[in-house]
Amino acid sequence: MAADTVTDVFEDLRPVLTGVAYRMLGRVADAEDVVQEAWLRWSAGERTDVLDPRGYLVRITTRLAVDRLRQIRSRREVYVGPWLPEPIATDFGDTVPDTAERAVLAESVTLAVLVVLEALSPLERAVFVLREAFGFPYGEIAATLDRSDAAVRQLAGRARRHVEERKPRYDVDPAQCRDLTERFMAAASGGDLDALLALLAPDVRLVGDSGGKAKAPLRVMESADKVGRFLFAVAQQPIQEMGFRFIEINGAPALLVLSAGKPDSVFQLEVLDGRVQCVYIIRNPDKLVSLASL
Repeated sequence: MAADTVTDVFEDLRPVLTGVAYRMLGRVADAEDVVQEAWLRWSAGERTDVLDPRGYLVRITTRLAVDRLRQIRSRREVYVGPWLPEPIATDFGDTVPDTAERAVLAESVTLAVLVVLEALSPLERAVFVLREAFGFPYGEIAATLDRSDAAVRQLAGRARRHVEERKPRYDVDPAQCRDLTERFMAAASGGDLDALLALLAPDVRLVGDSGGKAKAPLRVMESADKVGRFLFAVAQQPIQEMGFRFIEINGAPALLVLSAGKPDSVFQLEVLDGRVQCVYIIRNPDKLVSLASL
């Protein structure tokens, strides 16, 4: 295989490999490291017997991601406050023309699903990502993980049950989510506490991720009154040269808050039946680096 062909094949598959690695690890830098290692092995290795480059590269990437996930679990255990995945701007563009496939990929990368995946073992997570997000057959997953077909089916069943039991229900209509986000921010920034509270479900939750490096609640907040009053107070605080930008984050509309032109925080809402069920706030500056170029 010529050098230019080797590079072209890898670059064509990079979005898929990055998608697998990110869903496995929840952090852009870790996913990029894994994909880079996959590239080094692909470019330096013997490829004469590789009949299916996509399967071969996904296999390498998944194995590397499983190893990396085992290594970084200790980081999560000492993380300050709630942990959320690093937000990524999602735009599948023309690479995913099928509406159903686009919906599956979008759901598998949501903050809510990625948080649930944190409770899976590395092997369960790998099986779930490959099967549910990318539709790989059980036999191919078994070869990837060096497990029997029966063992992979068992892992898939356990992972699917866990995700379905713990995944929150929410509406996926982007227009409705954006509309509610705009009303939500208008009420908060406009000082209308009653209007803000009216948008919140009674048992709404707020999950703030700062990693101890910015101001955010160190525990999950619950109830409309607590969450509403907290957000109302936050909205009244001045931010230097504040700006707002609506973007798609992890498959759903979100609000990027800028301070002096740099990302300050990301707000995303989970919506069900026209009410806010959960508010995600990501303020850890390390997790906002990839959004600086948007």
